[in-house]
Amino acid sequence: MELKVFIHSSLEESAKTKMAIIDACTSDIQAAIELVIDCYKNEKKLLLCGNGGSAADCQHIAAEFMIRLSHHIDRPALAAIALTTDSSNLTAGGNDIGYENVFARNVQGLGNKGDVLLAISTSGNSGNVIKATEMAHQKGMKVIGFLGGTGGKLKDLVDVAIVIPSGNVQRIQEGHITVAHILCESVENGLYGSN
Repeated sequence: MELKVFIHSSLEESAKTKMAIIDACTSDIQAAIELVIDCYKNEKKLLLCGNGGSAADCQHIAAEFMIRLSHHIDRPALAAIALTTDSSNLTAGGNDIGYENVFARNVQGLGNKGDVLLAISTSGNSGNVIKATEMAHQKGMKVIGFLGGTGGKLKDLVDVAIVIPSGNVQRIQEGHITVAHILCESVENGLYGSN
């Protein structure tokens, strides 16, 4: 395929996916916003986990909550921890208890009743994210899933499933970060928009 055609088709596919999110995900996005607002109103925190590009998204999203997204809103930090950032923790866990358990172990240690876990998996089938979700429920936490395709196994395990309507991992990841920005901006406005 000619490069110019590929660029055009990629951008077109991305735009179509974003438009499809409107019909497929709006009510679930609203539910996620309400869940996170309630979490912060009750002085709880957000934990995030995912693999690969989704791990990077966890760090990105946690930073938006901790620092700020909307520069016109003066607000305190909103507690958010990406469980993907501590190399010593992840490598010790992978070596000693198995990589499939690293996120669950961190949810066990850091999660509390009323906290929210944002579980990111483009397939919805990441074993370590599934185990983290199960641990979160044991701890009395709510779970939001950022998923893709059919939603995989996680779709029925999470409290709110935001399933990007695409089978293309790149488009799913782009959808996830767009939804994350909507989530963060809406939470900021909901909590501090009058400031």
